Amino acid sequence: MRKVIKITALSLLGLTLSTANADETAIRQSMTQSMPTMKIDSVKPSEIKGLYEVAVGANTFYVSEDGKYLIQGHLIDVAARKDLTEEKLNNTRKLALEKMGQAKMIVFKPKIAKYTVSIFTDIDCGYCRKLHSEMDQYLAQGITIQYLFFPRAGKGSESYTKAISVWCAVDRNAALTAAKKDQKVPVKTCDNPIDEHMQLAEEFKVNGTPMIVSENGTIFPGYLPAKQLVEALENEKNPQ
Repeated sequence: MRKVIKITALSLLGLTLSTANADETAIRQSMTQSMPTMKIDSVKPSEIKGLYEVAVGANTFYVSEDGKYLIQGHLIDVAARKDLTEEKLNNTRKLALEKMGQAKMIVFKPKIAKYTVSIFTDIDCGYCRKLHSEMDQYLAQGITIQYLFFPRAGKGSESYTKAISVWCAVDRNAALTAAKKDQKVPVKTCDNPIDEHMQLAEEFKVNGTPMIVSENGTIFPGYLPAKQLVEALENEKNPQ
């Protein structure tokens, strides 16, 4: 007597889910063994069959289903002409900045806020100083500026020490403005988020300053005058 096996949509779904879970487990185990310090936030199937999307902090990687091969790069939808990876990175950056929070940033607020950008800045960077010298123009356009520090010379450098002194000042906004004008700020130390800023900059792959990040996580590298920044932010909201 033949045994009849009834395959239902539900059983197929269960099989698919269990296979995906097995692949995720294999990927996590393989990557943990190879890179034990890497903290994996999520593993899920990508748009390409057999390739999984692995989120690590503000970075996205693609890994084979057996966890043996890792691809570092962007996934492009050729037909739609869309950078699928960049869209996901934008969301990751947005969430990372929200997690950091304004309490760990130096914020300049306009009277009427229309836009918000986060800017990685170096106190001694020429274009960072130019941008800050035009603060009134950004505020007049309704742009809230949230500053995070990225001393390009690294931890322990003069720029790093200045950043800590600015953060520890009684009036951080005034101290930052003074430091940007190359005025001396009293050397101070206190609990500060500078190392966290630098870690986030590394995850965001900040190579230069200023680096502007929109509320949606889009990166605008380098200095942009206030009017051009508003145009860029409007284009982001209403792409043509």
